[in-house]
Amino acid sequence: MGSKEREIKSPEVQLGENNSDSGKRGSKKLGIYFIESDSRRTPLGRGYSGGVGGATPVNIHGKPIRDMSKTGGWIAALFIFGNEMAERMAYFGLSVNMVAFMFYVMHRPFSSSANAVNNFLGISQASSVLGGFIADAYLGRYWTIAIFTTIYLAGLTGITLLATMKVFVPNQDGCDQIALLLGNCEPAKSWQMTYLYTVLYVTGFGAAGIRPCVSSFGADQFDERSRNYRSHLDRFFNFFYLSVTVGAIVAFTAVVYIQIKHGWGAAFGSLAIAMGLSNMLFFAGTPLYRHRLPGGSPLTRVAQVLVAAFRKRNASFQSSEFVGLYELPGKRSAIKGSNKIAHTDDFRCLDKAALQLKEDDGTNPWRLCTVTQVEEVKILLKLIPIPSCTIMINVILTEFLTLSVQQAYTLNTHMGHLKLPVTCMPVFPGLSIFLLLSLYYSVFVPISRRITGNPHGASQLQRIGIGLAVSILSVAWAGVFERYRRTYAIQHEYEASFLTPMPDLSAYWLLIQYCLIGIAEVFCIVGLLEFLYEEAPDAMRSIGSAYAAVAGGLGCFAASILNTIVKSVTRGKGERRESWLSQNINTGRFDYFYWLLTIMSVINFAAFLYAANRYQYRMKDEIQTTDRPSENEPESDHTSTNASDAIRTPKLSVFGRE
Repeated sequence: MGSKEREIKSPEVQLGENNSDSGKRGSKKLGIYFIESDSRRTPLGRGYSGGVGGATPVNIHGKPIRDMSKTGGWIAALFIFGNEMAERMAYFGLSVNMVAFMFYVMHRPFSSSANAVNNFLGISQASSVLGGFIADAYLGRYWTIAIFTTIYLAGLTGITLLATMKVFVPNQDGCDQIALLLGNCEPAKSWQMTYLYTVLYVTGFGAAGIRPCVSSFGADQFDERSRNYRSHLDRFFNFFYLSVTVGAIVAFTAVVYIQIKHGWGAAFGSLAIAMGLSNMLFFAGTPLYRHRLPGGSPLTRVAQVLVAAFRKRNASFQSSEFVGLYELPGKRSAIKGSNKIAHTDDFRCLDKAALQLKEDDGTNPWRLCTVTQVEEVKILLKLIPIPSCTIMINVILTEFLTLSVQQAYTLNTHMGHLKLPVTCMPVFPGLSIFLLLSLYYSVFVPISRRITGNPHGASQLQRIGIGLAVSILSVAWAGVFERYRRTYAIQHEYEASFLTPMPDLSAYWLLIQYCLIGIAEVFCIVGLLEFLYEEAPDAMRSIGSAYAAVAGGLGCFAASILNTIVKSVTRGKGERRESWLSQNINTGRFDYFYWLLTIMSVINFAAFLYAANRYQYRMKDEIQTTDRPSENEPESDHTSTNASDAIRTPKLSVFGRE
């Protein structure tokens, strides 16, 4: 071929070759045919600048960081926490207030208002993969956050103007509570609704760009070669979700209070001000941030693997034309911002994309891909079942936002002499999350460490599994209590008064299901974020994080579809029998619906157990030092390590293999 080539063997073959007594070529692992070549250009035709390769952190100018102790670590992470807190405050503030705003101010029907907001929430989450793609392919995480957080602020400013200026809303004269219920209020003009939807979806577009990047960018601030890296990463994702929770608590309390006391303009304006301040905080931390180079278009690399594998679909690994599996020499990867990835035996059909035949000259990435590029695609495919199993908990979270509030309207929300607004009820899951995260390391980790033997208390998949199990308890309890509440309402003649609170039945019975779903959310979502960050390919970590957001968006859509199906199937034909999800909660059967969710959750949990036990954690075979100091401590002059320490031996875990 006219290029310098050498054959190397994958780690698992090197470790086991002395014990092998098989001489048949067809029985060997494909890793033994792992060929490195010097004649390969990068997949997009670009080389490397500044001598930066692999996943080496760089500064904002793309240059290697000379003194790592002056950048990154917890100090840099604090600036990122502030940005996420404000973004979540705005997100939950809109989700709580926008339905009521569209009903009371824009005079839209309640059902269409709820559907519009649900679509906004679902689209803003499901489209997060777009932000992850832009970050991983072209801009990097920092510039993606910087651009989309500005778009987010512009959308919030537009919503504030809408709520402040009378020209954007219909006439409110003579529009009292009775007129609203009878539909006699002046409806919003088409251009007013167009403006509302425009600024709302601009806000959602900004959120979609930020969401997959913030957690990954924060995790990038910690050195993978640090001896405390795993501990730092574990704590980072817990504190990251704590900042999410604080933002939600502020949205469910302070923003609701501002709306009640000072009106819609002040409420939405407070969200815009908070986002503006967080943007200033984020940009102030710029000199401290560590960056990862974008690795080029991940979709292009995925397409190249699929096309190359298809073109060689009829080629055989036992053919005399077979030279080896293709890879670049040394430590350098063909993908910027990525270390090399060891070959695995999963999805063997995709290995044909890296199958080097004698006629391949190594210059056409649509015919011949590197092993690392092929393994990226394999990893993305292997990750899909785990976040897919979290769609169900997002369905439950979405249903609780509406169904539990409807329950609260029929219950006594007084706490002593204080009457808590029904719209503040969703704050209790946030408070339970805040409490759990505060006690996580002092209570849960020591106890679970004794049970599992894991130094972190539980692996990522174990935490996801715990979260899914607790979510089953939450929705099952919701069904039990709803049956009791409905029976009580009928026995005490409240059947027709579904908006009248029952003074002798406290709304704080709902705290049990709220606290349980908060606990479930902590374990499941935090574990999922950490799992996706660690397991995703180095140059696709934003897309990996977007998997969690996509699961959340699909949960919103699935909840809407499920509601529609249940209403259609359970509504009586030619009878007075109402559907399970009747507007009158006392004549509906919310308890049956909760138990339906319980059955679906149990089936989903069984599917998760199957997927988790089949999952095999990535082997981190890149060189990692074990004597690098902790984050923000001075570095020592010696950071060498034994190459044998870099290979993790797979070991069995309760969920998956490590």
